[in-house]
Amino acid sequence: MLSAIVLAILAGCQNSNNANQTGSDSTAGSSSTLDSGWTSLFDGNSLKGWHSYGESTVDPNWGADSGTIHLQPDDKKAYHPRSSGAADLVTDEAYGNFDLKLEWKIGKKSNSGIIFYVQEDTAKFKQTWMSGMEMQVCDKDSNEDAHSYKHQAGDLYDLIPSTAMSAKGFGEWNKVEIISNKNKLDLFLNGVNVVSTPLWDDHWKQLIAGSKFKDMPGFGKSNTGRIALQGGEGGEVWYRNIMIKKL
Repeated sequence: MLSAIVLAILAGCQNSNNANQTGSDSTAGSSSTLDSGWTSLFDGNSLKGWHSYGESTVDPNWGADSGTIHLQPDDKKAYHPRSSGAADLVTDEAYGNFDLKLEWKIGKKSNSGIIFYVQEDTAKFKQTWMSGMEMQVCDKDSNEDAHSYKHQAGDLYDLIPSTAMSAKGFGEWNKVEIISNKNKLDLFLNGVNVVSTPLWDDHWKQLIAGSKFKDMPGFGKSNTGRIALQGGEGGEVWYRNIMIKKL
């Protein structure tokens, strides 16, 4: 009888442990699953869903490498006819209100950018940045543009400076979130809300009028467009964990 009681107690403990373990695994599984509405823009192995600006294919300087989108400029590879360097990479799909998350890592002295609301009309806009606004990506310490006002990592390029320098140095991963929703834009870099601004109102028009984009009639006017990763500035850059949610 005593042996039976001991066995029953041990079995109960084992079942309890199994239940707890199952609950723990279930919780871990749900936390690692993307929330409803999120879509991955990069499968980790190919550039499916992307193309070079104004083209149907991808510039050979861009590639999928070890779970990243990697720009590795090579003088032996053909450059884009509308760019001084590698062609910008743009999404096949256009977006309106969105929440975009990704990570970037930059090479020493390198420069790139995350450009959004891009209008892919090459007859009107030779470059992505002639229509879309840009969150600056660059080596915060040694890129020649990095210390110019409103050109630092995290800035809304040439429009609004970051509230704080939260970028990490070259070779380190940075986390970005860009939320554009109901005529309001928020940029986050490594958890810091570095830019917050209304869009398409009189204040927005004043920002453009005081920028390098003032003579570009189609700049910053569209509330739907493609997302681009800039390649024409030169140097290595990596992007990964690219996710978007339509709002």
